[in-house]
Amino acid sequence: MDAQLSPEVIDTTLAHDGPIETDAVIIGAGPVGLFQVFELGLLEVKVHVIDSLAYAGGQCIELYPDKPIYDIPAVPVCTGRELTDRLLKQIEPFGATFHFSQGVSTVQKQDDGRFFVETSIGVRFLTKTIFIAAGVGAFQPRTLKVEGLPAFENTQVFYNVKNPEDFAGKNLVIVGGGDSALDWALEFVKDTPHKAESVILIHRRDAFQAAPANIAKMRALCEAQEMQFMVGQVTGYEEADGRLTGAKVTGVDAVTRVVPLDMLLVFFGLSPKLGPIADWGLDIERKQLKVDTEKFSTSVPGIFAVGDINVYPGKKKLILCGFHECALAAFGAMPIIVPEKKVFLLYTTTSPKLHKVLGVESPVFD
Repeated sequence: MDAQLSPEVIDTTLAHDGPIETDAVIIGAGPVGLFQVFELGLLEVKVHVIDSLAYAGGQCIELYPDKPIYDIPAVPVCTGRELTDRLLKQIEPFGATFHFSQGVSTVQKQDDGRFFVETSIGVRFLTKTIFIAAGVGAFQPRTLKVEGLPAFENTQVFYNVKNPEDFAGKNLVIVGGGDSALDWALEFVKDTPHKAESVILIHRRDAFQAAPANIAKMRALCEAQEMQFMVGQVTGYEEADGRLTGAKVTGVDAVTRVVPLDMLLVFFGLSPKLGPIADWGLDIERKQLKVDTEKFSTSVPGIFAVGDINVYPGKKKLILCGFHECALAAFGAMPIIVPEKKVFLLYTTTSPKLHKVLGVESPVFD
């Protein structure tokens, strides 16, 4: 399920004498972190990227690698995996160095204005700037609180879908009332190689926090008896020979019914955990980092935050908004990275300098 990393961006985290000195460290290798590499690369800034996962892609790869995304500009539809692969391809010219399977444990401001950064496995950096693109932090799915159920996790109980084919021909019970629950319920009803034998959607009330079009599709499929919807909460389960065989669902009438199943998929959203970020002296509002909207700087000059990790008036948690934030953050960081240099806005369409940076030929216009 890993995105395909090109050799130019794989880092084996070899031993290094003393801290690695760099202009920029990006924390998070999701789509926004990858695009931050691109925006800094256009300004000829070399970067190191740190991510706690073993591969690039962040939530897109970890939670919905095959789920279609429709709101990336000029890309009518792509999956999380495809988006990650395209971003990795786009940043190839810039030679970013990736440090996977490690988090950032320490960030300390130094007397010379730089930051000392250390990861959970002891890799150390001295960097002029830090870009936090950590999504919702150390994200963890909210779990279904039923005693004994964790014993079935990753065999019959799932909090994300990595390989849809694993669910083909199965009797599925899907729990949740948000976009992910409805998206996957609709996906497994489709006539595809991973079509389920049956799909039952369960939510605690007959109202959803999801796209209206998908709610309408779900109700139409229920009317056509191609799937079912139940109002209630999973309060227990039945098992036989060590296998989960049914979910006990308590309805609004206080009656508990057993719903047979092969697999139980739970989509209650993510529980954001900032982890060590909370101890770095940054202004925090409801587990998010407060930033300005001029350069997306945090309360500590030199530390920027882009994507879902930040908050500001009017904030929208969309990938495309994170891309916009990356551009302004990159320009906002340049007075710190190269204070002696005046940086001008150049266009990739017409700038020979950017064409050289990107490794492409400058077009000839009549």
